[in-house]
Amino acid sequence: MAIDQINGCIGCGICVQACPTDVIRMDEKSGKAVIRYPEDCQICHLCRMNCPVDAITITPEKSILVIVAWG
Repeated sequence: MAIDQINGCIGCGICVQACPTDVIRMDEKSGKAVIRYPEDCQICHLCRMNCPVDAITITPEKSILVIVAWG
């Protein structure tokens, strides 16, 4: 699992839209984002980077460095 938790979610759904693998979904009962398929997370950080309230936690031991190729 790559994403650890979503705490302080305001229910905006931006992380759901940002996730390219549909790991995060909106919970109909609470109206907040939940991690539905953690095993499919590709650790792209798009959910975390786009969250307006910094509610998504990806712990360092589960994270990978962003690699950028120049040239």
